[in-house]
This record gives sequence, structure tokens and C-alpha cells, in this order.
Amino acid sequence: MKIAITADPELPVPPHHYGGIERVIDMLIRSLVQRGHDVTLFAHADSKPACRLVPWPGASSLSRADTVRNALTLGKAVLMERYDLVHSFSRIAYMAPILPLPIPKLMTYQRAISRRSIELGHRLSRGTLHFSAISRWMMRHVEDVGDWRLVYNGVPMATYDFKAFVAPDAPLAFLGRVEEIKGPHIAIEVAKRTGIPLIIAGNIPQEHRDWYEANVAPHVDDRLIRYVGPVNDEQKSALLGGARAFLMPILWEEPFGIVMAEAMACGTPVIGYRRGAVPEVVTHGETGYVVDNVEELAAAVAAVDAIDRAAVRQRCETHFSDDVIARDYEKTYRSLVRAEKGQTAALVN
Repeated sequence: MKIAITADPELPVPPHHYGGIERVIDMLIRSLVQRGHDVTLFAHADSKPACRLVPWPGASSLSRADTVRNALTLGKAVLMERYDLVHSFSRIAYMAPILPLPIPKLMTYQRAISRRSIELGHRLSRGTLHFSAISRWMMRHVEDVGDWRLVYNGVPMATYDFKAFVAPDAPLAFLGRVEEIKGPHIAIEVAKRTGIPLIIAGNIPQEHRDWYEANVAPHVDDRLIRYVGPVNDEQKSALLGGARAFLMPILWEEPFGIVMAEAMACGTPVIGYRRGAVPEVVTHGETGYVVDNVEELAAAVAAVDAIDRAAVRQRCETHFSDDVIARDYEKTYRSLVRAEKGQTAALVN
């Protein structure tokens, strides 16, 4: 198939540092190209994908002028290149010129879903715009509008080393943006209650620097609590693979949380709050524990040795691997293209 994929214009694909959506797009493109598909990516000019790149002329998703420029760029390319399908990880607005066209279009949501936008997109596209989400939790309030598919996020399994066993004194791990809604302060409380060391990794957004200085920094003593800053893929694999458990005490409804899949790829159990998609990703008692408060977090840490790390890795391979994600999107593409060809044939006849 000849496939056009769009990303937001703010970050390159793959991202230089953090950028979960961009990592998923890069992973998907690599898998699709390996499967023989002809892929074009519309993205930030500094992107280095494993396919042809069309740079967006506009740099901001929040700028109306940039949105118009990007929409026209995509529209012109679709008219000239005769793609089989357009897969958007960016904005519905970028597809405005092509919504009425019969070409199948898939809009994948990795952030909050606006019911108004999907109703408008569904109506203007006459049903040729289809939707997918990265968790059932995300689409639970909108799946009555249009055609929805579920395709989870995933990780390139070869990037993460499986560790069947960890040292008796292995630490706990927290990896993510160091800000309140991610719960690093709760992870610190768990470390103090259990006496098990905690390694915190991740970037500190500038707008959350004061919160970090007040709620995390005073506890960092380089013995029980360590903060190691941002980490690259190699460091991430070593951190997660060497951890007794990965803590996910989120205080918001996170739609997936790729870092959970990254930990599972290493065989590391995940212990998280019952928020967002955590209960979909973590199988309670098998690949980790889903809990409701800090007391239950601490109790789960005490019980984590009962989790089979090989089963954790296997769960990731069968549900959240790059091969599985590419297969599921490929299956969706073929279904949408077949449906469009069937409708075209019916109109001709």
C-alpha cells in the first residue's frame, strides 16, 4: 500500500529526547517499510524517518496560519500522489481539504478527544474518516460516533533487554516527566515506607521546576532516593531492566503510558494507580498490580517477587510489541481500503 502518515509539527520523528507519540510513529514507519509498504511522512523538517519525508511548512499546531499551510500541503500531496490511505497522528484540521474525498482516512488519538471535532469530521467526510484510540478508556465516551478501532501503543522490543532476575537489593524505578500529575512524590513515599531505594529519571519541565524543588529535591539524598535526570534508550533499558518494580502512581487519566510497556519489555512488573488506561495495560497479579492508594502501593511492592518476569515480557510481546502494533494498523488499513473500493464499485455499478 501507499500510505501517508502525519505527525504534529512541533517535534521531529523520531524525537531527539522525549516525545511519546513521535516514538510510536517512528516505530510504526520502520515496521511498515519492512513489510514492503510505500510510506510518506508529513512532519517536522528535522525528522529522519525510514521513509520519504515531506516537511510541514508551518511549525505550530496552535497557529491558524500554520494550520492552513499544513492543510494545503497535505491536500496537494494527496491529490498528486494517489495514496491508498492517509493516517493522521496530528490534527483533523490538517485533513480539512481532503475530508470530502473518497480516500480512506484514519485519525489516531493519543490525547484528549473532542467529541465536537469527531462529529464534524465524520459528517464532512461522509464516513470516509475513521478513528482509532490507544486504549478503550480513551474512546469510551465517543465510540458511538463513526467507526472506531482499538490499537494500543507499543515499543520496539529489540531496544529493551529482558532481565529474568534482578539483584536482591534492586531498586524501584520511576521514569517520566518529573511533575505532580506523574506522581514522583508518591513514589518517594513508597520508597520511604518500604525502605527500598528509588531511582527517579526524567526531565523536569521548566514550568514545574518550583514544584520539583519543593516536593522532590529535598528528599534526594543519593542513598534512598536518587535523581539521575533524563535518560537515553540504552540508559532507560538498564534502569528499567534492573528495577525490582516500576512505579506508575499517576494522578491523571493517562491514555496509555508507553513507559509501562517499556518496563514490561524488560520483564519488570508495573505497579500503578487505577487511573486512565493502567488497568488495560497491567494485568493485576500477573504483570504487576493495579492499586488505589499509597498503602496499597507499598503492599504491592512487598508482594512483587511473586510476579514472573518472563510472563511480563511475554505479555508485552503479545500485546504491545512493534510487530503487533504494525500488524494491527496494517489490518486496519486493509479493511478500510477494501471497504472504500467496495463502495466505489457499488456506485459504478
